[in-house]
Amino acid sequence: MKKYNLTLLAVLMYSLSFSQDILENDPYKMNNVYERKQHTEKEVVALPNLREADVMWKRKIWREIDLRQKINHPLYYPQEVGSIKTVDRNNLFKVLYNAATGNGEISIRAFSAEKDDEFQNQMTATDLIKAVEGAEFAVPLLNDFAEDSLDLNGNIVFGPSQRKNGLNQADIKKWQVKEQWFFDKQRSVMDVRIIGLCPIADLRDEFTGLLNGESRPICWFYFPEARQVLKNAQSFNLVKNEAENKTFEDIFLKRMFSSTIVKEGNVYDRELNKYMIGLDALLEAESIKAEIFNIEHDLWEY
Repeated sequence: MKKYNLTLLAVLMYSLSFSQDILENDPYKMNNVYERKQHTEKEVVALPNLREADVMWKRKIWREIDLRQKINHPLYYPQEVGSIKTVDRNNLFKVLYNAATGNGEISIRAFSAEKDDEFQNQMTATDLIKAVEGAEFAVPLLNDFAEDSLDLNGNIVFGPSQRKNGLNQADIKKWQVKEQWFFDKQRSVMDVRIIGLCPIADLRDEFTGLLNGESRPICWFYFPEARQVLKNAQSFNLVKNEAENKTFEDIFLKRMFSSTIVKEGNVYDRELNKYMIGLDALLEAESIKAEIFNIEHDLWEY
């Protein structure tokens, strides 16, 4: 009997050695041949401690990320088509929008972009939904004669509410980044930290549905707070190695995006396009970029 049990155990172990791991009934896990924990269990990247006494120079810079550029595509895609969406990743706006409207595992705040970019006016989830999906209004039910339906008291009967003048999330093709460059004399390095992110949507004509050439900032997200969500939000790796997909936190901290400077801190508090246009604005942006680069290098002798 003992020999029989040992033989049965040996056969069982042999068969299990060739079997494939059985995963739980979870769409995220079922889309991979192994259970992925690299991004789901990732913690926020610890930044070096920064004291006011160690900052000997600083300057605020505003950048614009154009999502139509190929290097920025991981921030724009995937886009949902109807009810079809990917299981393991969303685009940058969807990740932050879900977190700010209470549909994510972690909640963050959104701030109004109508007046300034200084995080003074916090938006409620209802305010943000209205800004993105449009104002909610009631639609009367029609009877067989295409007239408003009335109840027994003569009041109009309304059907399910609908939303009007909402944004097409695929039209969010730019992001504005507010950041601060500084020289840390304790570490002897020029460094940068992002302060806020602002999605910018292209607007469409209310009647034709065509783009009208105008755009509107939707809201501001405070980046240090948003990192709690971005650290686990997976993006696609452009080098086509999905085993090394980055998170959105990685993209911003490692500067894996292309952008153009649209404003620097100035006495008039105005953007470059307020006093320069076209090529002149681009040249001024490159001049600001070169100035920041030279400030660090001018501190050393070679």
